[in-house]
Amino acid sequence: MKTFIALFLAVQSFCLSLGYAADPYPSKPIRIIVPVAPGATADFLARSVAGELSKSLGQTVIVENKPGGNQIIGNNEVAKANPDGYTIGLGISSLVINPYVSKNIPFDVMKDLTPLAMLGIMPGLMTVHPSIPVKTFPEFIAYAKANPGVLAYGQPGGLSSGHLTMEYLKKEAGIDVLSVPYKGGGPALTDFLGGRFQVFINSPTATIPHVKSGAIRAIATTGAKRPPALADVPTIAESGYPNVVTNEWYALFLPAKTPTVIVNQLNTEIVKIMNSPAMLKKLNDIGAETFTDNPEQFAKFIAKEHQFWGKVIQSLNIKPE
Repeated sequence: MKTFIALFLAVQSFCLSLGYAADPYPSKPIRIIVPVAPGATADFLARSVAGELSKSLGQTVIVENKPGGNQIIGNNEVAKANPDGYTIGLGISSLVINPYVSKNIPFDVMKDLTPLAMLGIMPGLMTVHPSIPVKTFPEFIAYAKANPGVLAYGQPGGLSSGHLTMEYLKKEAGIDVLSVPYKGGGPALTDFLGGRFQVFINSPTATIPHVKSGAIRAIATTGAKRPPALADVPTIAESGYPNVVTNEWYALFLPAKTPTVIVNQLNTEIVKIMNSPAMLKKLNDIGAETFTDNPEQFAKFIAKEHQFWGKVIQSLNIKPE
């Protein structure tokens, strides 16, 4: 009798475990952790995707903003989350820059996160204030060389891609432009429009409206090619500095060891969303694009970006703090 009861309980337990394992994914709400405050480009993209993903998966997708620590706080929560597909993180370019500039990151970017899908990638937009007699990128370089230490640029956040791109350009072009540090792109843009400094590399999202109004002048973009929204603005690379090619990107990641079947399912849905006409228009409006990759291909892109920024930071002799 005892043997029968034990066997019955074992079979019952096995069946229950099969039933649990057979629960279709997703069977509960999913959250997307955004490591910056509401209102930024990253937040806009996350919320745009969350709404569409909710429809395609049939589950609520919630966006949670976890700013702080140069995005490390939010990214760390994703890296330490249960790898079950119910916690997704939004990563920005700084995700692969931070390991080279910060000593105290509590997770390994390349080991503790699984690249999921690209949302948007955009070049930085280099602009100048109309108070200086510069209308093109070559004119800017010539003016900076003729007036060393006179011009200043806004630094939107310590060791951001915009900051590092400007420092890299200074090194490649042999120009002396002073740095004016700010805690973010918003305050820097306000002072730039007021003429407190003369040069600014920032996201097209924030600066395009002011270029259109004539308040500032667009002289170059930092990517490998001109984005559709800025087709008349040359790249820095095509203007004589081919090594200076940088982008700001926004992508989704999962905790490491998330089951491959879940990674592939989410990737498929997100790629569909990002390539829909409505989403492509949203991206174009902010000067961004997307690209279609499976998780393995996207992981190679992230590894390449990690290596690139490591070389840039090493060339600038920046030490982690």
